[in-house]
Amino acid sequence: MLSLKSSLSGLFAVFLFAQAAFARAELPDFTELVEEASPAVVNISTRQNVPQRNVAIQGQIPDLEGLPPQFREFFERNIPQMPRNPGGRQREAQSLGSGFIISADGYVLTNNHVVADADEIIVRLSDRSELEAKLVGADPRTDVALLKVEGKNLPTVRLGKSDDLKVGAWVLAIGSPFGFDHSVTAGIVSAKGRSLPNENYVPFIQTDVAINPGNSGGPLFNLDGEVVGINSQIFTRSGGFMGLSFAIPIDVAMSVADQLKADGKVSRGWLGVVIQEVNKDLAESFGLDKPAGALVAQVLEAGPAAKGGLQVGDVILSMNGQPIIMSADLPHLVGGLKPGSRIELEVVREGERKTLSMDVGGLPAEGEEVAIGFDAGVERSSNRLGVSVVELTAEQKKALDLRGGVVIKEVLDGPAALIGLRPGDVITHLNNQAIDSAKTFTQVAKDLPKNRSVSMRVLRQGRASFITFKLAE
Repeated sequence: MLSLKSSLSGLFAVFLFAQAAFARAELPDFTELVEEASPAVVNISTRQNVPQRNVAIQGQIPDLEGLPPQFREFFERNIPQMPRNPGGRQREAQSLGSGFIISADGYVLTNNHVVADADEIIVRLSDRSELEAKLVGADPRTDVALLKVEGKNLPTVRLGKSDDLKVGAWVLAIGSPFGFDHSVTAGIVSAKGRSLPNENYVPFIQTDVAINPGNSGGPLFNLDGEVVGINSQIFTRSGGFMGLSFAIPIDVAMSVADQLKADGKVSRGWLGVVIQEVNKDLAESFGLDKPAGALVAQVLEAGPAAKGGLQVGDVILSMNGQPIIMSADLPHLVGGLKPGSRIELEVVREGERKTLSMDVGGLPAEGEEVAIGFDAGVERSSNRLGVSVVELTAEQKKALDLRGGVVIKEVLDGPAALIGLRPGDVITHLNNQAIDSAKTFTQVAKDLPKNRSVSMRVLRQGRASFITFKLAE
């Protein structure tokens, strides 16, 4: 009996050992990757000359240079806005980030925000040697910058394909968080194609790799030792890492780098539309089976979309056969095209599917918004919605590129107040019907259905969007 117990104990111990060994075997070993890739990862520091403000101070400023440090500090604290550099000299502002070498002759990729407004850029290699870098070009829209240092036979990274990344795959970052050179952190791909606020042209790679200040611009590697992204941003409520970090796909970054190298600037496709997400209520309002696609809230006059027949209220379901699941998918796809490219859009218009063909234009360097005051016009009201509206003048219609619409003069108690409408908002469509006058608005509002999602197109400060609401009576 004792022998049997001993045998069972031994077998159990062997089982546990084998299980532990198997678990260890499943965990990746990053040592070879780090040894191979680290030499091509660099520390980037910048210097910016900032003019020192000279403020007139009553009385004579004492000479503090000969005083002991503790006394000098006391006087400096108690002399308001006293310049530390007499004679209007300049002080240096410094920033710190990371980057990586992509060619043996010295081209370096990093983030635009690492080197923006820098007067001097210093690249420090793994052997602690420092080289002065020249800014070849930068693209704020993708936050990518291309640098050039003078050198030969420099170590380089191997570039991979970010499209081949799979959610759940191991990835590794090398950078200089808080100035600690060649710090290594690892994690997994949490998601792909993430859209961030005010970032329209980058389908970010989301990871849980620990990223901190100083990691920006550094490479994100796959297990094959290939760069698949540039670490760019984190989501944080504390100022430090909270498990959400975002990298620019290397495919996007290299496309930008190639254009910067060749032309010094980046050209992008552009449709000339304002789009928004299709939520459940909007999908119901427009007769869609599910909330998907990009809802066209505004079509810019004489833009590519206007010339191609795209209309306000169209829901774009696909472009060149690629489905548009989230509205942010559309600018990613269009922005990656060259101006003049021919595209086909599948849209839903008034419940029917249509295919439109058009040429994309070039994204303008700067956008302009029209600010208009609203005062004159014929007044009408709708007690059902709780708003008082007035007609748009001919000048207002021309400035906003509108054929019709009404402007809200006053918001009363009711549904309009609950959904956030404000005086000055322009209503162009209600319940999928164009509003050409205050009379039309009053009539359409009177006939709105109960207990069903109703859409309304609103312009606020020149920017249009669709909103939904329900009338429960």
